Amino acid sequence: MVQVGGGIGSGIADEEFEGAGAKMVKKPADVFAADMIIKVKEPLPEEYSLIRKGQVLYTYFHFAAARELTEAMVESGAICIAYETVEDQNGRLPLLTPMSEVAGRLSIQEGAKFLEKPMGLELKEADELRACCWEACRACPRRRWPSSAAASSAPTRPRSPRAWAPTSSSWT
Repeated sequence: MVQVGGGIGSGIADEEFEGAGAKMVKKPADVFAADMIIKVKEPLPEEYSLIRKGQVLYTYFHFAAARELTEAMVESGAICIAYETVEDQNGRLPLLTPMSEVAGRLSIQEGAKFLEKPMGLELKEADELRACCWEACRACPRRRWPSSAAASSAPTRPRSPRAWAPTSSSWT
């Protein structure tokens, strides 16, 4: 079962689900009548009462950041499998890692947006912010250092934040 309109945010039309054999239902209560629910996002507060003992829910729960959700799921007695805690045989998090990489890339885009002139940030403030960002991310093992810094055994701070800033109109 798939709720009508459930794929809109992912660009999947109801007809595609139907073409793959899914039964389309209109109300969340119809979806939660199933014994197993597979979602992308955590249950919404209005869905808590629809979750029952023994029902299996697979989703990104983010329990650590959501006390109300955590308490509601414990109270429901449902079997909750949080994608972000699923480990492979080597202890890696194969479901969380790709989502974290996407979120990391999007955070740069969002941050760059706020460095654009229409957002009201002056160039001097942008330089100060970039310097602050450099301090925050310099320990990141995935950081790509400028070639002059990469040549040394220990990374050193570039002379100017512009030395490592992406080439983009967002940075001017």
